[in-house]
Amino acid sequence: MHFVIMGCGRVGSTLARMLSSHGHDVAIIDADASAFRRLGTSFEGQTVTGMGFDRDTLIAAGIKGAYAFAAVSSGDNSNILAARVARETFGVEHVAARIYDPQRAAVYQRLGIPTVATVKWTADQMIQRLLPSGAMPELTDPSGKVVIAEVPLAEQWIGHPLTAVEERTGARVAYVTRLGQGELPRPDMVIQQGDLLHLALMRDDLARVERLCDLPPMVH
Repeated sequence: MHFVIMGCGRVGSTLARMLSSHGHDVAIIDADASAFRRLGTSFEGQTVTGMGFDRDTLIAAGIKGAYAFAAVSSGDNSNILAARVARETFGVEHVAARIYDPQRAAVYQRLGIPTVATVKWTADQMIQRLLPSGAMPELTDPSGKVVIAEVPLAEQWIGHPLTAVEERTGARVAYVTRLGQGELPRPDMVIQQGDLLHLALMRDDLARVERLCDLPPMVH
């Protein structure tokens, strides 16, 4: 698959190398050509000098055929503008943006663009939002049998209680990420737009739970 990354700082270069090492095609954009030195000599992807929200620059980076786009430059405005251009102009479905200001992050979450805050950023978290692997274990017990995983939900779950997910899957909601902040589940908690659910379950049950969460909730 083809990935386009805007920003070749420490975050962008790490993400580019990780995706490339997984066998994906990667194009990385930066306004400063000297930034590409962070990629090292073994990087086999494409480097594009330019502004990541410029349409011609994005086209040169292969945005029209991109599976996903990550905006991880040092500027909030540039990142969100580029993310919106990638999604709204070029129709890239999988888009994520790095945002420094948590208040802005909350706004962009409501626009449907997943954001990653600086203080909690890791390349693994960004990859989880881009790769088509669905649920990915975030924490595993020493035996390897029990995991906590972020499991994507079908959009139709919005407005339903968290307990409905537990009843459908048999898993337990460990915590919810809402507007960039972690929250412990409450009995009266209802799923909102942009919520990320982290479920505790048996590793062997992960594929089944993922399939159930990808279906609309049962209507009684």
